[in-house]
Parts: sequence; structure tokens; C-alpha cells
Amino acid sequence: MRRGISRLLALLLVFAMIAASCGSDDDGSSDSDSSGTSDTASSASSDDSDEAEESEDEGGSLSQEDIEEAQETDDEEEAEEPEVSFDRSTIEGIWEEAAYNRQQMVDKITAKMDAGEWGIGDDNVLRGPAGFEIDLNDCPSDWSDTGGITSSEIRIGHTTAMSGNLAAYGNLGVGWGAYLNTVNDAGGIDGKDLTLLVKDDGYVAAQTIEFIDELIESENVFALLTLGSPNTLAVYDKINAECIPHPFVMTGHPAWGDPENHPWTSGLHMSYSTEAVLWGTWIKNNLADKLPVKVAGLVMDNDFGLAYEIGFELYAEKNPDVVSEYLPVRHDPAAPTLTNEVTTIAAFDPDVFISMTAGNPCVLAIQEVEAAGLLAKLDAAFTPSVCKAIAAYMKPAGMAADNWYVVGGGNKDSTDPKHADEPFIAFINGMLEDQGLDPAISLYAAGVSYGYPHTEMLRVAAELPGGLTRTNFILAVRNIAIYHPQILDGINTGLNGAADAYFVEGSDFSQFSATEQSWTQVGQILDLNGGTPNCRWDKDNGGCR
Repeated sequence: MRRGISRLLALLLVFAMIAASCGSDDDGSSDSDSSGTSDTASSASSDDSDEAEESEDEGGSLSQEDIEEAQETDDEEEAEEPEVSFDRSTIEGIWEEAAYNRQQMVDKITAKMDAGEWGIGDDNVLRGPAGFEIDLNDCPSDWSDTGGITSSEIRIGHTTAMSGNLAAYGNLGVGWGAYLNTVNDAGGIDGKDLTLLVKDDGYVAAQTIEFIDELIESENVFALLTLGSPNTLAVYDKINAECIPHPFVMTGHPAWGDPENHPWTSGLHMSYSTEAVLWGTWIKNNLADKLPVKVAGLVMDNDFGLAYEIGFELYAEKNPDVVSEYLPVRHDPAAPTLTNEVTTIAAFDPDVFISMTAGNPCVLAIQEVEAAGLLAKLDAAFTPSVCKAIAAYMKPAGMAADNWYVVGGGNKDSTDPKHADEPFIAFINGMLEDQGLDPAISLYAAGVSYGYPHTEMLRVAAELPGGLTRTNFILAVRNIAIYHPQILDGINTGLNGAADAYFVEGSDFSQFSATEQSWTQVGQILDLNGGTPNCRWDKDNGGCR
């Protein structure tokens, strides 16, 4: 009974917060008159006058030097106490902080728009923070800033894999849709329901292209969300040419950090290129007495796996004192087994094994490594961040998954016992149960991690001058500075126009216990928010440029 009451109160509070964001008080006040800022909001953005600086580092990845400097200075620096603090141990405190951060963004963007610095100028160019620009003169002649918005709904298109080897990722969209249902039940955004139009592309890029065409030309969507690196790479040129918002895509490919050439597209995950460097960082720090070591990578043979392969290859080339040899072995994404590939890797006799794959092949990789007798010989075995989900990928692998490592990108697993009692996780699990969904499927909750910032920025956009439009939505996205309750504390989340194009730039290092079905953090959290150079993706010439 108590749980039911708590859930009802949480829903009522969601309604109150949404109502507060959609309406305005008679006196225009909000609790944001304080001169202080929240810890996340203040640290997630840099000075708006700063232009994006050129960097000699590889785009789309944190540098080894920056990572090592962060490791050295982290313990020495004391965290600044925020002037405005909130109780994150309660769902009420989380909603209060969310409302505060939204208001900070609304006030900041509105002031810039009123001053004529941001927004659409007389030349029909949209301008935002840190040199961010979109020339709307290049948009289609029939383009509308309010396309996809009707009197009663906001239409969002989503392509995903609900069939094939990566079908489990389709549950992300189910969880995202469940969160939108909760938002709609509490009044929607700007008094309108969020309508999610889902298309199953089976992780086949050619099918993604067809569905994106359909969603743009026939379904009249306001915004789009895609899943999968090869799928998104196949369509993001068109989406940007059509001037349709495409934020928080469900892939960590470094190419999404390109606000100059693809301003309508942004990601949510830590870049796969940064993940590759962090693998090397772990090896350097934890296998110091065995360096240099031999590393083998099992690589999905597509644009997704290539991002990992290139990222670690660059690390190995720059750090021969850490990696003596690097052997990438590619596999067909649709392969029913990985026996031949793992046999090749076992013959190489590596010290470290890294799975650079996704979906069901992650489970197969863990099982094949054990079956080949390789696991007992390795100093470390890594599964990728995209396969951190316990219920979907670690539990099905059985005891073979014990002691595997992950550079997890800071994402919390809703089925991990250590997070189960956290207020936002409890809120999500209760929401899923109310909609007849099984909270034991952690990818449902992971889907909320996309829905949460997406809806927060829709709320911000609705409060800007001119109301909810595509351009206001993109201004909000490129200014996002929030506390994301599904990301581990110590990792800031935000974007800053053309200067900071990556939402997450930090990670945990964790090890899996098959007995406890839990990830245990090993070492410190690393966060280099704002430090990742932008990426102009060019796979034919070595990746990011």
C-alpha cells in the first residue's frame, strides 16, 4: 500500500513539475531568483563567448594525456559546494532539481535571444552558444519550424532493431515509449501528447533509409531518433539536409560529435573512441609489471565495430610501451557462432581480450572465450559498454561472465542490486510495472535514459520565445546542462554549442560478479567534461578528422 501511495505521489509531482514548466506564474517568478547555480548546470557548460578551439588530438576521443592528468589531479581537488543544492535521495528532490535546471536554461537562452545574439537572425541563420550555427536557407523549401506538431500531439519517429541479432535493443524504444506515456498522463508537453512512431529496421541500414524517408515524407515527424551506428551513418546526412532534430541517438559513435556539418544530430553515450582509449588506460595502470602486452579485439564487421577498431588501433600505435601487438578479428554481424574467430584469437595468445561487438554476439563472445580455454590465460577480458546490461547480456552468459571488465560510460543498470533502491530507479521500475512491463528487463529502464533528456529539452523549448519549434528544441539541446539520475555521480552531462558536442565524457571501470549479478566499480570515476575534440567522421582516412 505504501509503495502504491509513493508511486502516486511521484506521478502527481511529475504532473506538477510539467505544469510548472508549461505554464507561467502571474508574476513570472520561479525559484530561480537565487544567484547560485546547481553543480551540474554550472559545470556542464563553458563560457558562451568561447569559440570551439582547434585541437591536435584525434577527434571524438579524449587524449591519453588528459585522462592521466585527470587521474593525477582528481584526488587533489576538492569538489566545490553548489550554492543551490537538492536532495537526490528522494524523487521529489530530483524533480525539483530538474525544474531548477530547466529554468536556468530557459532564462539563459531567452536572455541571449532577447539580446539578438541567439535565435534566428534577419539572415535566416540560427545562432547558438560557442559559435553554433545552422543556415536555415539551406533547408527544403517546404520546411516548417513547427513540422510534426499538431493541436494535440508532437510526433517523434524512431527506427530501431526489434528483430535479428540485435533485437534486444528494441527494448530501449519500449522503455522510452513507456516514459512518454507517463509524461502524457501528466499533461504532456505544452499541453500536447508525445506520439512515438516506431519502425523495426532489424539493424539493416538499407531498411533504416526506407523508414526514415517514410517518417519524413509521410508521417510528418517533428524529430527523429535512430539506433545503431551503421544505420545512423546511412541517414544522418539526409536528416540534417531536411533540418529535422535528431538528438540523443542510440549509439556512441564519435561521428555524432560534429555540430558543424551535422548540427541537428547529437549523441548521448560516451564516444566509442574514448572508450577505446580508456581500455588502454586500464591496461597501462593495472598491468604495469607485464607491459607491453598483446591485445586481441573481436570486432563486429560494420561501421560500429570499425569505430572501436580504429580507436584502439590509434591508441596502440601511440603507446607501444603499453601494447606490443594488436590483433583485430572481424565477424559477420549476423554470424550464429563466433567459434572460428575466437579460435584465431586464442592462437594469437593475447594477454588482454576486448569484445568490440554488440547485441547477442556479446553473449556469444563471453561463452566462446571460456569454451576455448582462453579466459583462464587472460590477464583481463573486456565487454563493451553497449553490452553492460545485466539481464540482456551478462546473465545469459552464465558463470562465464564472472570477472569480466567494462568501461561502462557511467550508465546505471536498473537490475543491479546496488541501484535498485535509488529513487529514480524505483520510480522507473514502478512505472514499468504500472504499464505491464517487466522491470527485470533492464533495457526498458535504459530506454528512459534517452527519453528523460529528450523530454526535458522539449519542456525547455516550449518556454522559449516563440514556443515549441524545431529551432528552439535544437537551441535547448545544444545548451543542455542537467543532472541525469541514470548516470553515476561524478560524471557531468551537457552540451555547449559548437565547443562541446559530447553529452557524456566520463566513465566508470567496473568488474562483473556472476554470483551477485552486479557490477563493482574498480578505481575512480573519470570525467573530462568538455575535453573531447569534435569529430568530422571520415572512415576512409582513419576515422575522425
